[in-house]
Amino acid sequence: MTIRMKNSKEGLEDPWRVFRIMSEFVEGFEILPKVGKAVSIFGSSRIKSNNKYYKLAEEIAYLLAKEGYAIITGSGPGVMEAANRGAKRAGGHSVGLNIQIPSEQKPNKYVDTLLDFHYFFVRKVMFVKYARAFVIMPGGYGTLDEFYEAINLIQTQRISKFPVVLFGSEYWKGMLYWLGDTVLKNGNISKEDLNIFTVVDNPKEAVRAIKKFYAVRKR
Repeated sequence: MTIRMKNSKEGLEDPWRVFRIMSEFVEGFEILPKVGKAVSIFGSSRIKSNNKYYKLAEEIAYLLAKEGYAIITGSGPGVMEAANRGAKRAGGHSVGLNIQIPSEQKPNKYVDTLLDFHYFFVRKVMFVKYARAFVIMPGGYGTLDEFYEAINLIQTQRISKFPVVLFGSEYWKGMLYWLGDTVLKNGNISKEDLNIFTVVDNPKEAVRAIKKFYAVRKR
C-alpha cells in the first residue's frame, strides 16, 4: 500500500484553516441573530430580470417582508437579486451571504446586511440556522444542493421540521416524478418523506404555506 504524503507546506496550512473557519462561524453567529425572523430564498443566479421566475421571486420576497420576515439570499444575481429587491421594495431587511468562488460573485445592490464566506459549509449552516423557512425557486446544482440538504436534515432529525417550499411544479415536475416513481418505489425513501416539502405555484401560496405551518405549530 502506498500512502501519498502531503508536502510540508500543505500540511502546515491545514491547522491554520481552522482559525479562518472559526472566524466565519463567529461573524455569522454574532451578526445574524440581530436580523430576527427570516426566510432563505434560493434559485438560479443565471435568471435575468425579464424572466418570470425573477418577477415571482421578487413578489414572494415582497409579501414575506410585509409579513415581517427578513429575506436571506446568497447575495448574487438572478433569483437572489430578485428576492433581495423584493424585500427592499417592501421596506424589509435584506440579507446576503456571499461566497468567494473563482467566478467572483459580486453582491447585488439590494443587500442591507452582507456577510462574506470562503467555505460553503459554513455558509450553509447560516442559511439553515437563521431561517424559519426555505423557498426553493427554479435553479441548478447550487439550488438543488440547498434543497436536498434541508430535506435530508429534516428526514434524519438533525434539525426540527420547518417549511421547505418548492416553487414551480412545471419546472420541478421531472424531479418530483423521479422521487415518487423511482426513489420511493425502490424503497429508498418512505411515503412520509415526500411530505417534508410543499410544492406551490404562486407567491401567495408560498406565504400561506409558511404561515399555516407556524399557525398549526402554535396551536
